[in-house]
Amino acid sequence: MQRCLQLAQKAFGNTYTNPMVGSVVVYKDKIIGEGYHKKCGEAHAEVNAINSVKNKDLLKHSTIYVNLEPCAHQGRTPACSRLIIQKEIPNVVIGCVDTFAKVAGKGIEMMRASGINVKVGILEKEAKEINKRFFTFHEKKRPYIILKWARTIDGFIDFERTENTPIQPNWITDDFARMLVHKWRTKEASIMVATNTAEKDNPKLNVRDWFGEQPTRIVIDRTLRLNKYLHLFDGSQKTLVFTEKKQKNLNNVEYIQIAFNQNFYKALFKVLYDKEIQSVFIEGGAKFLQNLIDNNYWDEAREFIGNVKFLKGVEAPKIKTQENTQENILGNKLYLYKNNN
Repeated sequence: MQRCLQLAQKAFGNTYTNPMVGSVVVYKDKIIGEGYHKKCGEAHAEVNAINSVKNKDLLKHSTIYVNLEPCAHQGRTPACSRLIIQKEIPNVVIGCVDTFAKVAGKGIEMMRASGINVKVGILEKEAKEINKRFFTFHEKKRPYIILKWARTIDGFIDFERTENTPIQPNWITDDFARMLVHKWRTKEASIMVATNTAEKDNPKLNVRDWFGEQPTRIVIDRTLRLNKYLHLFDGSQKTLVFTEKKQKNLNNVEYIQIAFNQNFYKALFKVLYDKEIQSVFIEGGAKFLQNLIDNNYWDEAREFIGNVKFLKGVEAPKIKTQENTQENILGNKLYLYKNNN
């Protein structure tokens, strides 16, 4: 099962909207085949693992391991549970049940009804962890939400700006931390900022310091005050703009009209759910991040602390949770928080 998890994570960021799945086929305590789901629309892990077995006669005497319950429905690819039944594999070991409505125990039920010995719950915690985005999306009907910010050692997320302050980012951390952030971006379906961050920092919100998929950019612009010459509107990647005003789509930018009221966050994440965006990486600003924390719209938070002082400026968000870990990134501290509510 550990090998299944290793294989599954090789496709991190490439399987949306599908989960990450790895599979191995074992005969007499030896792995004789393995595979993983590489990309949405392509063969599933079980198919690749079974196809990799050279002597197919051994399948009738083998055990297939998979970190997620084999599917039971015909989608872009055939049902994996039916394939396992057809190949007469007598034993199946599963990490965790797939809570997606079209599966949700149906694959297990189908295989057991065919006389297959099915064991469920091996490394279950780890199996759920690697597909936390997938499970959150289907169970909570919203994307998996990751908050990220950097603050100074005296507690500020931005320095005090005036009308004459250049439109540019303020760097609190170093190039190594920035590279890590770009790596994180490749693993998420989308990246979001609010109006002030877009206006003051003019971010590109793309992946430059790492190799991987470009996330969908999302910006909150209630009154459409943002200058159309900002990087966010350069058309280089898909961009969603949430606003209360009507605006025609243009240059790879989609404008989404939404009510800015007490139900704003619920409506915002409902739109992203409907667009099958499974995760969102939110990088600011301070008020927006704090509102999300206060309204409990977050699953993880990542806080860098750089070795600089601003003395005054915009205070960083404050988060209260005992579920955290700390790492050192070449002189920067990184706090990782999890929301278990």
